[in-house]
Amino acid sequence: MIRTLLWLLGGVVLGGIIHIAVILSLPALSATSAWDHVAAAGAGPGPTVLSAATASQPNPLRLDPELAYAVCRIDLRNGPASVTGTLPQSFWSVAVYSRAGTVVYSTTNRDGIGTALDLGIFNPGQTRLLAEQKLDIAEGLLIVEAKEDDLFVVVRLAPPHPEMRARYEKALAGLKCGTIAT
Repeated sequence: MIRTLLWLLGGVVLGGIIHIAVILSLPALSATSAWDHVAAAGAGPGPTVLSAATASQPNPLRLDPELAYAVCRIDLRNGPASVTGTLPQSFWSVAVYSRAGTVVYSTTNRDGIGTALDLGIFNPGQTRLLAEQKLDIAEGLLIVEAKEDDLFVVVRLAPPHPEMRARYEKALAGLKCGTIAT
């Protein structure tokens, strides 16, 4: 009886280990990553305003149809990057993602930022130069350190009414994404 219970316990533990290993390896084995989906959406060096998700169209990025989105792809090999602009008073959020789709940093306007988005993204080497005051940056820049050089930034706006969506998308198109001049 004890031997049977030990075999059952061993089987359950081994099954749990295999299950966790498979779940954790699935993103690496996926044929398409978040980076591929963003690239397919046409995100180039500047901001790309994504079209609204509709029920009749595929939604590979799992966009909320009530929000307006802009995506900027960033390469930190050319120097630190920034995302700047003025956004409407209503709710907005910004998130920095790694190539694998992992969130590196995220914040909202509810953190006391207001309507001005002024985000600087640095890799560890650039952050060290910043700490040594060898990089000149604008005052008030929100500094984010990322371990990877290939990143994408997603800015989300929540229009209070569907009629305001075009104006919010225009505000997203007015964002500036690029390398900080050093």
